[in-house]
Amino acid sequence: MTDVAQWMARQRWYAAKGGVPDLRTIAEIDETTDEARVRTRFVIDDAPTGPVLYQVPVTEHAAAVDGLDAARIDPDPDSSTPATVDYDGPHDPAYARWLLARIDAGDESLTPIGAVRSARVLRGEQSNTSIICETEDNGTVIVKVFRVLHHGDNPDVTTQQALSAAGSARVPRVFGALRGAWPDTGRADGVASGHLAFAQEFLPGLDDAWRVALDDARRGDSFAVGADRLGAALAEVHVTLAGVMPTEPATADRIAQAHATMLQRLDTAAAEVPAIAEHADAVRAVYARAAAVPWPDLQRIHGDLHLGQVLSAPEPRGWVFLDFEGEPLRPLHERSLPDVPLRDVAGMLRSFDYVAGALAHDDDPVDAGAWAHEARDAFLGGYERGLDVDVRAHREVLDAFEIDKAVYEVVYEARNRPTWVGIPVAAVARLAARSAH
Repeated sequence: MTDVAQWMARQRWYAAKGGVPDLRTIAEIDETTDEARVRTRFVIDDAPTGPVLYQVPVTEHAAAVDGLDAARIDPDPDSSTPATVDYDGPHDPAYARWLLARIDAGDESLTPIGAVRSARVLRGEQSNTSIICETEDNGTVIVKVFRVLHHGDNPDVTTQQALSAAGSARVPRVFGALRGAWPDTGRADGVASGHLAFAQEFLPGLDDAWRVALDDARRGDSFAVGADRLGAALAEVHVTLAGVMPTEPATADRIAQAHATMLQRLDTAAAEVPAIAEHADAVRAVYARAAAVPWPDLQRIHGDLHLGQVLSAPEPRGWVFLDFEGEPLRPLHERSLPDVPLRDVAGMLRSFDYVAGALAHDDDPVDAGAWAHEARDAFLGGYERGLDVDVRAHREVLDAFEIDKAVYEVVYEARNRPTWVGIPVAAVARLAARSAH
């Protein structure tokens, strides 16, 4: 066995930074291929911040493998078992071949991936590990290995699976996913299950919509056409999801729950950023008006939409949406619930405002306020045309979600990027004043 705890403490995806993991292995997948022994351990770290379940895939070889020195896991010096040379699985092409074969053979395979010629890990990720695989039959495939595991469906997997199975080109083509199970004494049947990995088309070399919009705004070029098409593309995604996944009416209880969450987030922001407290009453009035009117039906949505979550692919494909995991701070089971499509609309409207805010913070500042206003109007026009509805019929609800998103941004910026907190603070003040009139 290897000293996994010491190794885990150095990994980017390990959540309890600065500590040494206190690990308990609760389950394991153990298979031997022609190339290596593949052991996927499900380990609970009893960290001071609370227990976390991790997926730790390890490949064991009888001898060292050329090119994998950086992924080697040091042996446990106290172990008396015969030594093997162990590696972090995702960095080992032998693990990639095993994993893709398991996905192809599983119940959630949509299209067989086939043989893997080569594999490498995508650098820079924090919470997951993605493997870029060159295949014989399907070009380049990216496989996301989830490091932190939760019981239940991962909305990033199930939402994109549903869109891809419906023939939508608005997400990368999905090949399949792998699900696993592990003991859980907190559940009635004693077993939990969730997604372990997810394989889809890799689209390298494409700019995201944030970069495209930022460059246009910096040059003073209109983004109206791009924003209009982006609105229509989001409408297409929402229509497809409403057709293939469950929808439900927005009941009084669901509206009350959303209203309570907005108020709680506002209280947190007002306590941390005094400038928000000055507008708290006006914001509460916006929320109250939204809670008093009918809401559109609830359905599966993106949940954390902004310009950075969209790729600009060559026409005729156009905009492609990524990362349907939902708002990171919400529990996983909540992110899979039907939600209000206007939440996605509000997120994109805020993202246009952030382009203007980012350029105002440049070393050579640019006033992009008029650019953002035009882009917002064009985006709403494209979205309304795509749905054949008038978003203004739900203006109170959209206003509430847009302000709620700005309040969320206030807390994020105050904690992570204080010099930018003025962007969402100004938005809260502006949106509250506009809604009041």
